[in-house]
Amino acid sequence: MTDDTAPDTGTDTEFTHIEDDTAQMVDVTDKDDVRREATASGRISLRPETAAAVREGDVEKGNVLSTARVAAIQAVKHTWEDVPMCHQIPVTGVDTSFEIEDDGIGTRVTVTSTGKTGVEMEALNGVTRALLTVWDMVKSAEKDDGGGYPETRIEGVEVEEKTKSQP
Repeated sequence: MTDDTAPDTGTDTEFTHIEDDTAQMVDVTDKDDVRREATASGRISLRPETAAAVREGDVEKGNVLSTARVAAIQAVKHTWEDVPMCHQIPVTGVDTSFEIEDDGIGTRVTVTSTGKTGVEMEALNGVTRALLTVWDMVKSAEKDDGGGYPETRIEGVEVEEKTKSQP
């Protein structure tokens, strides 16, 4: 039986996560352990008054950035549960920073590990979870009269850098 929803690529490309039309996790057993680091970033656009409330610590739900920092760390550690083909890896460090701007908040997450596979998915997962947490913490201030979020946007999520080196 084949999956009729799978796209036809029109090539004989060999996919590392597909074997006989079945999803498979790549076996990294024979790869060497290497020190790996990845940094990802992203931004949430907010109303200027919401960004000011975060800066001043005047958000009804509490300390937005402390909560978002914990969310980022938690997301990094659980990426293997969120992204189906990610390996469970030994995370050795997570650094999360925020920059409050006039009309939003930027975040950057750097993840380190010594292992057999990269950490860019973990960094991306940390960024998106941090930004989602910011949104959740300030959503009452961002809603318009119709319950929508006309100025709130998560954007620019990307891997800025990834490195690997011998431990």
